[in-house]
Amino acid sequence: MSLSSRQSSYRTNRLLSALQPDDFARLEPHLQLIELHKGMVIYETDESMPFVYFPHNAIVSLATVLPDGGTVQLGVLGHGAMFGLASALITRQSLGRIVVQVKRTASRIDTDVLHRAFEERPNLRELFLRFIEVLLAETLQATACSTLHSVEARCCRWMLTMLDRANQATLPLTHEHLSQMLRVRQSTVNLVTSGLQSAGLIHQGCGAITVTDRPGLEQIVCGCYRIARQRSKQLSSRCEREADYAHDR
Repeated sequence: MSLSSRQSSYRTNRLLSALQPDDFARLEPHLQLIELHKGMVIYETDESMPFVYFPHNAIVSLATVLPDGGTVQLGVLGHGAMFGLASALITRQSLGRIVVQVKRTASRIDTDVLHRAFEERPNLRELFLRFIEVLLAETLQATACSTLHSVEARCCRWMLTMLDRANQATLPLTHEHLSQMLRVRQSTVNLVTSGLQSAGLIHQGCGAITVTDRPGLEQIVCGCYRIARQRSKQLSSRCEREADYAHDR
């Protein structure tokens, strides 16, 4: 792949695209374009984190692993995100399990290189800290949602969140995956998704769910989704403004 093609691929990640030219130039020689495959565990809890990742069109999930081996999913990250920086700045160890949900590409960079750039470049540091703040707020919101809201509302929240990250109507979601995400039995997931399908909101296929009526899902989802989406939109708007400024320079 040519240099210009690699740079274009890097910039499909919104955070990288929003960097000012001199900040991006500081990182670009150290970025690697890689393929992420569905089901790949990038980091396990407490595992050393040699790289920080910037997804392009891949989607990854963040989960806490419980003592009994079960997991609680806390977030889903796509092309507007990065993962690995928060831990890399302190312990250099993963705080949870990071798994690829939708295969595609990402950029990665050596943790030490990004750490130095973070210390040296104030504009880069501010942008990345804003993202970490949004991610923390979304994680806290998801925790509260899991405690307070119905399985149906939470199921809709995860579907809509995946839609936002994937930019495609068909999501690689199985009942097993949803049951793990929602911490309920598969029989409960069967009832919820069957009800959503009967209402014409989704269509269930082999290993995938297609959202056929997004506005309908948004009518029954809990308020947690709208709060989290607003925060993400505010960060995305900032990234777009920064990207326009960077590209005009």
